[in-house]
Amino acid sequence: MPGVFAGYAGADAPLYDRDHVFPFGYSELVPYYEWVEHTLPVQTAAMGTKEEVFLHAAGKLGLPVQASKDITRAAYRPQENAILQPQGTAGRTQNPRQLVYPKAQGCTFCGHCAQGCIEPIRSPVNLRAKRSTHASYVPMALTADRWAHGKAVTLVPDAFAVRIETAQAGSGTVATGVTWRSVATGETGTEQAKVVVLAAGTVETPRLWLNSGLPNPNDQVGRGFTNHYYDYLVGRLPVRTNSSKGPASAARMDFPGYGSVEAIGLAPAPQAQSMAASDAGIAGFYDNGFDGGAHGADAVGRLVGLRLKRFLADIDHLLGALVITDDDVEADSRVTLSTTMKPDAHGPIARIELTKRTARTIRNREFLVARTVELLRAAGAKEVVRVNWPPLLVHMHGTLRMGLNERNSVLDANAESRWVSRLFVADNSALANALGGPNPTLTTQALATRTAEKIFVRYFDGEPWVGREAPVSSVDSSVTHAVLAGLPG
Repeated sequence: MPGVFAGYAGADAPLYDRDHVFPFGYSELVPYYEWVEHTLPVQTAAMGTKEEVFLHAAGKLGLPVQASKDITRAAYRPQENAILQPQGTAGRTQNPRQLVYPKAQGCTFCGHCAQGCIEPIRSPVNLRAKRSTHASYVPMALTADRWAHGKAVTLVPDAFAVRIETAQAGSGTVATGVTWRSVATGETGTEQAKVVVLAAGTVETPRLWLNSGLPNPNDQVGRGFTNHYYDYLVGRLPVRTNSSKGPASAARMDFPGYGSVEAIGLAPAPQAQSMAASDAGIAGFYDNGFDGGAHGADAVGRLVGLRLKRFLADIDHLLGALVITDDDVEADSRVTLSTTMKPDAHGPIARIELTKRTARTIRNREFLVARTVELLRAAGAKEVVRVNWPPLLVHMHGTLRMGLNERNSVLDANAESRWVSRLFVADNSALANALGGPNPTLTTQALATRTAEKIFVRYFDGEPWVGREAPVSSVDSSVTHAVLAGLPG
């Protein structure tokens, strides 16, 4: 959503958290989005019955189809993601003997996205349907430099970074390397480097920063822990939806300044789990003082007993929808070091503190819940349940934020630390805000690509490359396939 970037002047700008914006314009990141989309590749998700039902219902609400990738109006659209389209026998049969590579390629509609993708069976690592980092960027890292320069990338597996090494340079601090511990042997090793990039995640990256004793003069390291204040709604339909088949999410509605709603399909076990976790008590029995609203749903809270059995009796008649809000950055939601729990082998462990959500965040959640109930009714749902999930730590962002203002951010516009030169952050903790609600992975990868270019130009005398040439796709290259097919594991 362009509204989360600097310089945005749209009519909906006041709906966003404009105190914490990305310190550059949206248009600057677009080429990096395109680079990542080509590399993974990102494409329209494989869709099935549940997506057809969801999108048809969204149209009945009067929303337009979103044709552009720039989200500037309330609209609906097919979801794009990094899951390869089905080819061959994939998506055409449920016979497991026919869903084996190379007969089947891409998404096999197994419905296990949430658990992790190993489909198609016997496919090389970099032809797994779901383009996770280990199946896309890691194979490229292992081969690309070797082709171009005769240099190999070395990965150190089963290791845990324990300290960022620094040195004083004049009046400033400079990152000089990383010390890590082998999980198998317990031995430590140190690698010297011209540049250090942290990418351990929204919780472990600030933990590593704090355990390394790195500067924190504005006390912003670890602060601003942000995610999307989820909720989950499920409708029970008289028609078949095949909700347990295909990608977990392949259709969505977007509402600028509020967030997004995604169609969700789950296999039986995660579907049961999702309907049994609530912050509102048990539907129809008691509540936990929940002061939100049903917004037209038949029940609020987790399901038990006969009602739960009725919903799970045939999950392929359900239509699930995930509410993903645009959350405010809250300084008191943070990652610190625990002073009560015992340190592990790598030092003091992380402590996560979550404060009460702001009025704006709660407003966004209730707005999206109301739209979701309308959607499920338009789809023909005879019974709708608002589960009212408790705080769920997924889509975590912002604990080492980029920003325009040194007062409330840790990283500058290049994702470099304000207080330690040659130290960069390239994971979700660098994100400046909650992105307006959309899933964060592609933005993080685009930002990491931009950061890599900034490093290349500033510290290695390189020239910018985005916009000058297309990247090599890890899917398009037959050489990559041949190399990786022979890798153990």
